[in-house]
Parts: sequence; structure tokens; C-alpha cells
Amino acid sequence: MQSPLPAFTHSLKALSAILAKAEAHCADRNIEPSVLLTARLFPDMMNFIRNVLAACDTAKGAAARLSETDNPRFEDNETSFAELQARIQKTLDFMATVPDSAFEGAEDRIVNMKAGARDLTFTGANYLSVFATPNFYFHMATAYNILRHNGVEIGKVDFLGGR
Repeated sequence: MQSPLPAFTHSLKALSAILAKAEAHCADRNIEPSVLLTARLFPDMMNFIRNVLAACDTAKGAAARLSETDNPRFEDNETSFAELQARIQKTLDFMATVPDSAFEGAEDRIVNMKAGARDLTFTGANYLSVFATPNFYFHMATAYNILRHNGVEIGKVDFLGGR
């Protein structure tokens, strides 16, 4: 299996740049950062912070599960843009330790995981294509949409990580 990490890395770096724009948006408009950090698209959906954490956790979980590496545990106590930036960086730092060679044969590995109360089992290829990748981009897009909905001047190029 080809390493999925370049795509996750690229998108997490784009998310980091989006966070910087959101923080600048708050400063420029004298908006308390917690307004954006705790914003949701709908009351029963996760807030911005939780979506950033979920994107990071999905990327590092995929890296760990598919490479048969220990998945580092993070505390999930971030409350500021700076702490979210640090979380993204910790995720990128972990993923950088996983060599491409660790993914050789990963498409046929069995991935067992819990999702809420459910126990899930996948082949590596199926896990990546029907769970990890869609879940990662769901949380990336939701984080982006929360900020865009709240007036942060970001666009598709920001989401895609363009310059």
C-alpha cells in the first residue's frame, strides 16, 4: 500500500493555515476567539475544536493502525488557536516518524477498532477507503465550514492547501 500520509500531511498543513486566518480574523474584528472555537453548524454537531481534534486523531490513527505502530494518546484539552496549532504539529511530528516502508502489505492487514459502542473490523485497504479517509475529510470540511459560516475569509484554495 502506498503511504496515505502525504495527503493527510498536506491537508493538516492547510488546516493550520486556515487556523491562522481564523485567529487573525478574531484579532482584526475584536472577536473573542472562543466564539469561533466553540462554534457549531447545528446544536447537535461537534464544535470547531472537536472537529480539528477529530481530523488530527483520524490521521494519526490511520498512520498507526496501517503501519502497526503505537497510536500516541493526546489529552484532548485544547481550548485556544495556539493549542490547536500545537495539536496539529504533534500529529504531523508523529506521522513523520512512520516510514513509507511500514505501509508495505497494509492493504491486507486486519484493522480492529471501536467507534462508539461498535466494534469494527476492516482490511487495511477498506479501512483507509471507507472509514479513515472519508472521516478525515468530513471533519476537515466541517471545521472549514464552521469558520466560513462565521465570516472567516477563506475559500476552496485554502481548504485544498493552495498558495
